[in-house]
Amino acid sequence: MDLDLSHPSIEDLRQRARKRIPKFAFEYLDSATGRELGLKVNRDALDAIGFMPSVLCGRTKADLQTELLGQTFDLPFGIAPVGMSGLMWAGAERMLAQAAVAHNIPFSLSSVAVASPEDVAPHIGQNGWFQHYPVNSPGLRREMLPRIKAAGFHTLIITVDVPEESRRERQRRANLTVPPRTDLRTLIEMAVRPAWCLAHLREGIMPRMRFFDDYVPQRGRESFTHAGALIRGIPDWQYLNELREEWDGNLVVKGVLRPEDAKRMVDMGADCIWVSNHSGRQFEAGPAVIDQLPKVRAAVGPDVPLIYDSGVAWGLDIMRARALGADFVMVGRAFQYAVAAFGAKGIEHLVHILQADITANMSQLGAERLDELAQYLLDAA
Repeated sequence: MDLDLSHPSIEDLRQRARKRIPKFAFEYLDSATGRELGLKVNRDALDAIGFMPSVLCGRTKADLQTELLGQTFDLPFGIAPVGMSGLMWAGAERMLAQAAVAHNIPFSLSSVAVASPEDVAPHIGQNGWFQHYPVNSPGLRREMLPRIKAAGFHTLIITVDVPEESRRERQRRANLTVPPRTDLRTLIEMAVRPAWCLAHLREGIMPRMRFFDDYVPQRGRESFTHAGALIRGIPDWQYLNELREEWDGNLVVKGVLRPEDAKRMVDMGADCIWVSNHSGRQFEAGPAVIDQLPKVRAAVGPDVPLIYDSGVAWGLDIMRARALGADFVMVGRAFQYAVAAFGAKGIEHLVHILQADITANMSQLGAERLDELAQYLLDAA
């Protein structure tokens, strides 16, 4: 099968994933909160950003190498952390880490992944980042951080936009638990997805939050409403300050929309700001992330690394974020659709989709470098 003909877009991978994984898994991955207006706001704002192409530029060659936090990556995008990735497809975290090393892009492991840091450690090379949800005990945090560092993760992402559990109504209706229930409804949903079941049988593990398993008693941990809810702490400025003192690697703060918050985080020692609204999974009445990106850039100045995510569906969206001030773009759901659709082959195909789309669109503009994109924006033309 030539995937470039049969599945040329991320939406094609999404539809294939929907047919391959149980409903409870797809609803967890695909849903936002409320009426899911946050998804629409992000998409509409991205679509409103246009470029003015140049012509008669001759043959161009796009240079997609990107420097971020002391490393040079071959592409301007990486793999964002997604909780319970291994629920989407057995072994997903390992496959994603291997692909990240092969393509020299960052791989971010969620603290609520199926795989533990030690499970993924042999596969991350120098490209491993770890996403940290605030926990409710300083002692617990100080126990976790050396373990993460010992596994080879040199960059820590603290997610700060999850102060409380969001509703995520579609997820609730799907009745997701981790590990999955063994009631009739869930068993039927799994039975009609035999490839998914076989993949988990071959992997030999039931999906569960392996990292947190070591810190939370097993008793009373059946229901799943938000990943890590039982040990998640409420993030505040003191927590960020303490984390900065305790973590001696790169520290990225994820989930920032207010420019003044970003400036304060930089002043406290954050190495990078990740502008995001959790892709509409936490709050639906906020602004489009892409609209906040230039404001955050203006607040922190030209030298502070900025990452963008939320709503990326094309390589063109990565170009839009770069043009408006991002140094790098992280892609979340799309990588999960890809691995659920075709396993490791799907990840390779998604990287190809994004890289080919960026290259083709930069050729249309006549641009060869990512830092030239701002001059092609319609407002700048």
